[in-house]
Amino acid sequence: MFDKRVTIFKNGTTTGGKVFLVPQSLDEFFSQIFLKFNFIVRKIFTVDGGEIDHVDLIRDNDVLYISNGDNFVKPSTDSKETNSDWITLNVGGKYFTSSKSTLITKEPYSMLARMFAESQEGYLFTPSDIDSNNAYLIDRSPTYFEPILNYLRSGQLIYDSNVNPEGILEEARFFGIESIIPTLEQIVNVQKTPRDELPLTRRDVIDALIKCPYSAELRFQGVNLSGADLSKLDLRNINFKYANLHRCKLMGSNLSWCCLERADLSHAVLDGAHLLGVKSLCANMECAQLKNCNFEDPAGSRANMEGVNLKGANLEGSDMAGVNLRVATLKNANLQNCDLRAAVLAGADLENCDLSGSDLQEANLRGANLKDAAFELMLTPLHMSQTIR
Repeated sequence: MFDKRVTIFKNGTTTGGKVFLVPQSLDEFFSQIFLKFNFIVRKIFTVDGGEIDHVDLIRDNDVLYISNGDNFVKPSTDSKETNSDWITLNVGGKYFTSSKSTLITKEPYSMLARMFAESQEGYLFTPSDIDSNNAYLIDRSPTYFEPILNYLRSGQLIYDSNVNPEGILEEARFFGIESIIPTLEQIVNVQKTPRDELPLTRRDVIDALIKCPYSAELRFQGVNLSGADLSKLDLRNINFKYANLHRCKLMGSNLSWCCLERADLSHAVLDGAHLLGVKSLCANMECAQLKNCNFEDPAGSRANMEGVNLKGANLEGSDMAGVNLRVATLKNANLQNCDLRAAVLAGADLENCDLSGSDLQEANLRGANLKDAAFELMLTPLHMSQTIR
């Protein structure tokens, strides 16, 4: 008895065929087809649509069509049918048409990618059943699937305001769309956070400024402004005592005569800000950016920064004449090219601080920790009276 060779196509198609040797039973034949097509076979047809229920009915060089259980679909002769990149999904009763590359390219390790990628060694993940319209059935919510599909298409998370992002998050987790999960988790967490625990925004601050004259003390004491962008705003005379301004953006803003006592300005960006007469006793400004800031008040009102934490801060090029930095922490801070004339740095920790090119004329450095501090190219030499108690 000689071997019979046949060519197998998926139901209704004329592309992607594979040649098989016919084994001794249909069950064995279906197993071989599954290994090559990653496709569960339940029915096999002749070119005329006759269903084969025994291998003896198969002839040498037959062309056969396999289905997952659907009835025979005559292959289309339309040239558009050869474009096998396009597929239709039936998600919870709603149809979506997409290219395979959309489902595969952005998230190659997701469930959708493994369902519709070409057969690869190690991947035996197959699509679910196919409906009568040859669409792949996926038992999920179309409302939450649509934003996921649009994200795979455009790389942007876009969804209607009436769609719950928590549902989209669950869908992303189900399909393994890892790159969008952190964004959705952040959105869900913000929605779950009580309104009074959320940081104020730039819009909130502007609304308050509009209602209050600049000369009046506006109270933001203890308020959470973490991460807010308050750049270039006129914030004079505002009380920020104990406020959370961590990573706040304050570039070019006017904070003159503000109260920043014990406020958290760690990692905040204040480059080019005006800080005339500011009161920031014991404030936390660790690693803050304060380049080219102006602290000097021509009228003589000194900025009081006693006990402030400026560890690792960058104050390069700032005008700090007369500033009170007594017992402040300036370890590893950058104070290059600063104007520190008559500044009070008594008892300050200046260990490993860079004061190159700075003007320290008449500055009070008595009792300061100057270990490994850099003084290269200073405008005026230090006198012993400035450093000795």
